[in-house]
Amino acid sequence: MTSRDYLNNKFDVIVVGAGHAGCEAALSAARLGCNVLLCTLNVDNIALQPCNPAIGGPAKSTLVREIDALGGIMGEAADATYIQMKTLNSSKGPAVRALRAQSDKKEYTNYMRHILENTDNIWIKQTCITEILVNEGKITGAVDEYGLEYSCKAIILTTGTSLEGKMYVGLQAYSGGRLGERAAIGLSQSLREHGIKTKKLKTGTPARVDKRTIDYSKMEMQPGDEKLSFYSFKPERPVRPQYPCYLTRTNEDTHAIIRANLDKSPMYQGLIQGVGPRYCPSIEDKIVRFASNPSHHIFIEPEGLNTYEVYIQGFSTSLPACVQVEMIRSLPGLENAHIIKPAYAVEYDYVPAVQTTHSLMSKDIKGLFFAGQINGTSGYEEAAAQGLIAGINSVNYLNNSEPLELSRASSYIGTLIDDLVTKDIQEPYRMLTSRSEYRLLLRQDNADERLTAIGYKIGLIDDKQYQRFIKKQECIQKEIHRLRETKLPAADDVNQILAEYGEHIDRGMRLAELLKRPNINYEILKKIDSETNNLNLSNDITEEAEVLIKYEGYIKRQEMQVESTEKLEKYKIPANIDYSKIKHISTESREKLEKIRPQNLAQASRIGGVKPADISVLMVMLGK
Repeated sequence: MTSRDYLNNKFDVIVVGAGHAGCEAALSAARLGCNVLLCTLNVDNIALQPCNPAIGGPAKSTLVREIDALGGIMGEAADATYIQMKTLNSSKGPAVRALRAQSDKKEYTNYMRHILENTDNIWIKQTCITEILVNEGKITGAVDEYGLEYSCKAIILTTGTSLEGKMYVGLQAYSGGRLGERAAIGLSQSLREHGIKTKKLKTGTPARVDKRTIDYSKMEMQPGDEKLSFYSFKPERPVRPQYPCYLTRTNEDTHAIIRANLDKSPMYQGLIQGVGPRYCPSIEDKIVRFASNPSHHIFIEPEGLNTYEVYIQGFSTSLPACVQVEMIRSLPGLENAHIIKPAYAVEYDYVPAVQTTHSLMSKDIKGLFFAGQINGTSGYEEAAAQGLIAGINSVNYLNNSEPLELSRASSYIGTLIDDLVTKDIQEPYRMLTSRSEYRLLLRQDNADERLTAIGYKIGLIDDKQYQRFIKKQECIQKEIHRLRETKLPAADDVNQILAEYGEHIDRGMRLAELLKRPNINYEILKKIDSETNNLNLSNDITEEAEVLIKYEGYIKRQEMQVESTEKLEKYKIPANIDYSKIKHISTESREKLEKIRPQNLAQASRIGGVKPADISVLMVMLGK
């Protein structure tokens, strides 16, 4: 395709939606050489953070690091626009430590738009795609709301909450995907006409208030970290001033107001049929489900440096605006709050991801990909991860190459996609560390070790970045070797320092052996060993070296689990297998297997309702 084919509305790939999934999809496809049309309902809302202005958190920070390791852009954008960086769960094990960046919402949007507009092969257009064009089971193009037709060979749908979106404030309903933005009408019907099933989900967002009307003296300050960490593995890491968040709490007055007005909630009146996110419930859900809890944490988060708008995290609701005023003013520090934007719920169409393969392409329509909330997920990070994979695989599809399908053992991205396409998710899916059986192997600190080589092979990681990665890995191994070889004497001055941390040694001990003790970390080694202190290694090198030594036994145990699972993955299931003819498996398993159509026994074993005995039957059958 020539660069002037856009004049005739001819593109390789059309990306529908310019949220976090759409941005990663468009950038990856364009950087791999495809001409991309990026369609959005509003060009001013590219990469918008319509809910809390933050990137990362438990499990999500690992997704962001994995996106960066593969060559995506979210980590770089988060590093460039943060107003606070904070490591969560720092006192816990490495599997659950998580970086969280409070973002400047406008800066983040502007940064991402600048990247898109300065990337060759991307053409941005403000329009609503209302129809997909299919011929002989393959994508051939799309039609927009103005009747304009675009030809392409691949479409990536990243529509977020816009698809037939309906917003609720109390018992009043408004058409829209998010406040101030219209809904995408027509595309759902087109999908259904082509045999794609759609369902409804629900999400919501809290009110925003004017910070000038907040009394922060009644709240607990939540500062950022003094010692900064970053998402991107690239060396250009801006050090920016940090700004605090604050913590307040609900009280009995808040709860009483909510309980007295549940009859005005669209959820409790049955107006909303879609299922809401289990791990991010509305405040009325919290009050009802956890009635014995006298208080709930509410975080006060700035939306940016050049705005008075403040986000009330943990206070999502769909109650009427007049009730919201009462609720918010019952919170300590918010007695005089002025509400800039009310909270609201939104119900929207999504496409259950069991209709897609692990490449995120439709099983029935070649060249049609889905990524983000349209697949039933919640969260910017989950969306961006899917967008990146869909963008890469749209190019692989056009080039007749093997799709990129990450395994559960390789990444949280692989876990996320495997869960979506094999488990028939019925509620908004959020990535959690507990969803991975290999979470000690899939830490945020080693995402580059796991995925950079893949990003380099694909073509999204350049030579300079790859060589930097190789050098880092060599430094980590060199430091591990030094720690295992260097012996520390049981001297008085050494024990005097160790005593501060409740430790003592009676004999000479290698540094690696000492580091395995629960009370000892790398920073303490610097105090008792001059060579360790003088090396002045970067935090990312020392952190990974410490984890690999301290948790060596646990890591080996999980590696053995991976080997066991890989044995099941070797049992490939033919694509044309007829499960109805397999007599010795249960009816439920037969129905589930027919619906999901797993590619191997490992995937089959993870499908809800498929019994272990039936996996054994399949193993014998495939062995023959």
